[in-house]
Formats: sequence, structure tokens, C-alpha cells
Amino acid sequence: MPVLSSLFLLDRHGVITGWTGMAETASGFPRQELRGRNFDRLFATGAPAGGVEAALRIAQRNDRFSGTGWFTPKDGSRLQALLVVEPVRGAEGAIEGFAATVGDPAEQQQSETALAEGEQTFRMLVQGVIDYAIYMIDPQGYITNWNLGGERIKGYAADEIVGRHFSQFYTEEDRAAGTPARALAIAAKEGRYEGEGWRVRKDGSRFWAGVVIDRILDSEGKLLGFAKITRDMTEKQHAQEALEQARAALVQAQKMEAVGQLTGGVAHDFNNLLTVITNSLDLLESRVRSDTQTRRIIDSAQRAAERGARLTEQLLAFSRRQPLRPEIHNINALIEGFEAVLRRACPEPIEFEVKLDPRPLAANIDSPQFETGLLNLVVNARDAMPSGGTLCISTGRKTIGAAAAKRMSDIAPGDYVVVSIADTGEGMPPDVVNRAFEPFFTTKEVGKGTGLGLSQVYGFVTQSGGHVAIDSTPGSGTTVALYLPAVSRAAAGGPSKRTDVEKPPAMGRVLVVEDDPEVLDVTVETLRGFGWEVLTAPDGPSALSVLRRDADIDVLFSDIVMPRGMNGLELARQARRLRPTLRVLLASGYPASVLASDHGAGDDGEFPFLGKPYRAVELANKLRALQTQS
Repeated sequence: MPVLSSLFLLDRHGVITGWTGMAETASGFPRQELRGRNFDRLFATGAPAGGVEAALRIAQRNDRFSGTGWFTPKDGSRLQALLVVEPVRGAEGAIEGFAATVGDPAEQQQSETALAEGEQTFRMLVQGVIDYAIYMIDPQGYITNWNLGGERIKGYAADEIVGRHFSQFYTEEDRAAGTPARALAIAAKEGRYEGEGWRVRKDGSRFWAGVVIDRILDSEGKLLGFAKITRDMTEKQHAQEALEQARAALVQAQKMEAVGQLTGGVAHDFNNLLTVITNSLDLLESRVRSDTQTRRIIDSAQRAAERGARLTEQLLAFSRRQPLRPEIHNINALIEGFEAVLRRACPEPIEFEVKLDPRPLAANIDSPQFETGLLNLVVNARDAMPSGGTLCISTGRKTIGAAAAKRMSDIAPGDYVVVSIADTGEGMPPDVVNRAFEPFFTTKEVGKGTGLGLSQVYGFVTQSGGHVAIDSTPGSGTTVALYLPAVSRAAAGGPSKRTDVEKPPAMGRVLVVEDDPEVLDVTVETLRGFGWEVLTAPDGPSALSVLRRDADIDVLFSDIVMPRGMNGLELARQARRLRPTLRVLLASGYPASVLASDHGAGDDGEFPFLGKPYRAVELANKLRALQTQS
């Protein structure tokens, strides 16, 4: 006869405190005999050892106990029964007693059959999942089963991987750091582990994985193993990395643009100062021709001023405000022609190599600026190898796609000539690489460098429509790659010839328009020294007033960047409308190419241009050229 389903309420020690009518009927005990009776007088468990007391401990620990045993009613008979014990909790969650249900074991068999069927259905469902690797591992981390998703993502068939340790999916770095063992320890202790990281497929390739590991316990709370789910998130990771790179590139570009604006303004003002210095020295020199010692002093000062002018050229190069004279050049031919100079820059302990691509490589560049940049990079590489090493200059051609072009300072996609300067020197850490192009930033000792070499390279290449990349690791050397837009043909361009200085006409009237008083004073003095009659004006509106009242003016010589809402170009155009035959010469500390974008000057030769700082002879030659125009 099967046991009727009966419910008994027990206190924390297993003493009966309540029951249902079915329990009273099944036990055969009247109420007065059931209350206060120990439950183990009615039920003897088959397992675990320790009887009902052990079952209560398991239920307290795992929130449930289920097992079979023998139910003994009052008549002394023994009936096989199923016992299920669950804790009864109070309002604050504390266990106040237990609910013990005694039933027919056939019900358990039906439940187990249903469970087995559910497990089979679940197993078929798991095996059919291909977007996730789902598998079980034992407490020591060895794989016990495998699904199709695991085969698709990781490349292993079930018979290749079952029985092997799951740590083989981790990278060597993670295994050395103990990451697999730590993940299992966290899951065993806390019930669950979640994480992301690089994993390795059967073919050795890496993919970015999202991982969840769940702990599995038996009814007694013993660890049976773990369920592990892995998802391939490589595309998401690559998209995130691309986004981070784009953000970093934007921040770097904004920083470099801000620094470039600052250095461009400093260079412009510095050029005004150098104009005063150089022309003042020229004036002094013309008055002390017989004093040899004084002439030597003046010559030294002129050389210092010329070095200052070269520094401002480098600042303008960084801010992309230098005047470039691009021509189509064969890059290999330029390097070969300049190789002797580059070799002389390297002492004997350094092995100098040149590896040029045999294909024609042509780019539209300013060759002197290219050679200057190349020399700057060679000197930097030399200084990074104080004990010797290898320095290699190589060339090649590379096609840059749209995605890569966006990461490379937003250059235009297409073909590029790549010039690489690689050394085996000390290398640079990432924080130094990030600042390498900043003007005046240097890791050399005080007095060993200006910190403008890489700035010049950066400015020249970016102004040429290209990109500069630095690949460097401390202790493993540095490679700087220049990407220059490639053109279809190469034509050698020789250096422009300088015109010999000749004296300007002895007479003439010139209107000088300059807002800087010191520049104005020295310019007036210089022009008078050449025999010119000089009129002056501090700004555009004042200059127009002079032109309206004085018809006898041969030349308008004006600075371009001026106050009161009228720049030199606007003044020149209005002056031409007043005087169609008036000759005009414009000057500025900014190059004409920048003034074209900032002030609409146009780099089309509308008006002759003289860059600051200029020497007296350069001004004289410009004026002579104006006077000889028909």
C-alpha cells in the first residue's frame, strides 16, 4: 500500500509541531501522540548517514533535502517512502523550523523521468546553439561535454577537446598569470564569474571572448563542476578599439592644431623682431666699413639673427605655415643625391644602410624641406645609438584604404610613397612618442637639441598632405615612417637659382604701411639709405588717406596683417582702384600660403610678396624688380 502524501511541521530539532489530516491518517497516531514526537520515530532515511538530523542540516544549508527511506506508522509496518524537507523561515529570513513531506516513491520516479526528458531536451537545445560555445567542465577544469557553438567558435570537434583542460583556450600570458584558475576559484566561491579577454582558437588565431562560468552543486551542496558559456565578441572589440583610436587621434589632432596656432603666431611676431635686428645691423655695417673689429661683431650678430630666422622657419613648418615650393621628385633619386650628407652625420660605430624600392616612386614635395626632415630624423636616430647600432633608410609604396586613412590624421585614401628611417637604438616609451612632435619637447640633455627637429618633419609632411607614424619600443629601437602622396610620374627638379643683388633705383617715393613702430622705423631708415623718399602710415585707412591727397607715390609697401579692420591685401586692392598704375609690394611674418587661407590673399601672384625677416638687399631687389616692370 503506497504512502499517502503527508505534511509534517517540525521545529529546528526535528520535533513534530504540526501536521495535516492526511499525515494523521497515514501515521495512525492520534493527535495527542503526534505532538512532541521526534520525527525520526516515524521516518528512517536510507541516506545520508545520520538520519533525519542529517537531512535537516542539508535542508538548512541547501534550502532543500530530497531522499528515500522507510516510513513506520503506529501499527509497526514499514513502507518505502519519499521524504522532502524544506526550511520554514521567519519574517527576517531566519530558519524557524522545517516542512517535511512524506510521499510515494513512484512520484519521485515520475519526477526523475520528467527531469531526464527535460535534460535531454535541454541537451538537444544546447547542442543546436552555434553562436555560443556552451560546455561543462569538472571541478578541476577538464571539459566533459561540447556543443556545436564551441566547434564553430574555437575550431575543435567534441572528440578532440573533451577530456582536455579548458585553460588551453587562454593565451600564454593569461595562463602564466593564473587567469583560468582564478576564474574557477571565483565561480566556486561566489557562484558565478564573468569576464572578457583574448582567447586562442585551434588554428592559433586570437578572438575577443565574453565568458560566463556558473557553479553547479548537487542536492547536498557538493561542487559537481561548472557550466561555461563563451561568446565571440571580436567584431565588437575591434569596433571599440577603432573608436578609441579615432578619439585619441582627434584629441591629438586638436592638441597639435592648438599648439600649431600658438607657434605660428610666435613665429610671426619673432620674424618682425628679426626684421628690425637684421636691417639695423645692415645699417650699422654700411656706416662702419673701415672698422674691422666692429664689422666682425656685426657679422656675428647677423649670423645669430640668421639662426633665429631658421628657428622660426621650423616653427612655421610645425604649424604648417611655411612657404613650400613643391615639385614632382623621384624620391629615390633625392635620397641617393643626399646620401653622402646623411652618412657624414653618422659616426663609424653606426652601420648605415639604404634600401630603396626598385619601382619609380614620385611625390610632389618641397625637396629642401624633405632633405632637412630626413637629416633631422637621421640625427635623432644617431643620438639614440650612443654605443653604435644600425640605421636603415628604406622606401616603398603603399595603398591606404578609407578606414586606415581616417586613423592616420584623416589623410586622403590612395597610394603613398613611404620613407622609413629605422634604428636599433634606445627606443621611446608611449608617453614620449605621444609628445614627440610637440615643438621644444626633447629628451636630450640641455644644449643638445632645440626640440624642433621632429616638429619640422611633422609640419612638412602634413602640409604636403601626408602622415608621420612612429613605432617605438624601449630597448628595441624606433621606426619613423613618412607617408607622402604618390604621383604617377617622377621628374627631377633642381634648386631654384638666386638672383644676384643689385641696387634699386636711386630715387622714388614709397608709402610704407606698418603697424609695428620698430619695424616701421628700421624700414624707413633702410629705404632712405637706398635713396628713396619715404611716406608712412600705421594702418590701411590712414594709407588710403595719404594716397588720396598725394598723387606722386611710386610704390606701396605694406604689411598684410594689420589692425582697424583692413589688411594689406584689401588696402592694395583699394589702392589699385585709386591708382591703377601704382606698384605694390606686400610683406608679412606669415608665408603667402597661409595668408591665402587666413586673409584671402591667394597664392596666385596677384601682388609681389616679401617674407619676414628680410634683409635690406632682399628688399632692394624686390623694389628694383617693381621699378623695371612695364
